[in-house]
Amino acid sequence: MWLFWKYLRQYRWIALCFFGFALIFAVVFALYELQTEAVLYASGICAAVFAVILTIHFSCFRRKYLERRRLIDTITLITERLPEPDSPLEELYIQMLEQLRTVSYENQNRFQQERSDSIDYYTTWVHQIKTPISVMQMILQSEDTEEHRALSAELFRIEQYVEMVLCWFRLDSAASDFVIEAVSLDKVIRQAIRKFAPQFIRKKIRMIYKSTACKVLSDEKWLLFILEQLLSNAVKYTDHGSVSVSVTENKVLTITDTGIGIAPEDLPRIFEKGYTGYNGRADKKSTGLGLYLCKKTADKLSHRIYAESEAGKGSTFFIDLKTEHIEIE
Repeated sequence: MWLFWKYLRQYRWIALCFFGFALIFAVVFALYELQTEAVLYASGICAAVFAVILTIHFSCFRRKYLERRRLIDTITLITERLPEPDSPLEELYIQMLEQLRTVSYENQNRFQQERSDSIDYYTTWVHQIKTPISVMQMILQSEDTEEHRALSAELFRIEQYVEMVLCWFRLDSAASDFVIEAVSLDKVIRQAIRKFAPQFIRKKIRMIYKSTACKVLSDEKWLLFILEQLLSNAVKYTDHGSVSVSVTENKVLTITDTGIGIAPEDLPRIFEKGYTGYNGRADKKSTGLGLYLCKKTADKLSHRIYAESEAGKGSTFFIDLKTEHIEIE
């Protein structure tokens, strides 16, 4: 019914003209004092013909409306020409749409090319910048002093930010490098712990981890990235106490620290892009990107990541790695 009212609203001027002409004929017949039966008979015939024409025209209108409605739902998949126009005005609209589609494709291709060039540039930059970072690390390791340890810690943070830049671009790349396979959690966890061991030692934080034989369906490199980001935050916001990593029977990886915790009002938004919260603003060094990238990576891997925290007592981050049974070829 709503479509019929749309139809009447679009063609209301035609209907008004018809009734206007009918009124003119009725007045003329009355002036010539024609018989009422003749007037009613002619009016009836006109009304019947009008009803038939209206029904046929509405049927065509409804068919074309539903066809175009279906095109809206699949507009991104349309590669052929749009429906044939029924009027010169509609033909102009279709020509405008086709020109806009051409411009859109050109802009999209240009954007993809520019983004590909940017990814290539930053990938090259990351690999080049790693060389001086490695050299500086070797120089600082040549002498064990408090100053060198502090500089090594800052250099380690620089290396983490460099890796974050590359991951930022790769996650949004159309051609992702995800390789889903059976991954040994123990291997991934030990790699992450080994990387952050100097930071734990420097801050005198206890690391608690018990080996696990659990295997999960994931991407080893990107799962390691998530774990490293979470450990990085744990070390950053924990000044004393411990950081523990464990795996439950339900394949939920947990990272718990005894740090400053997260304010209750910040907890629902910690995975938002650029959100730093109260602790981030107080620290003045937080970018608000680490946890955002963790959430984005976890979503791409079909892993659920969430957190629990109590301000002043610590935080626990959970990565749910459960998957349905899938045969790996």
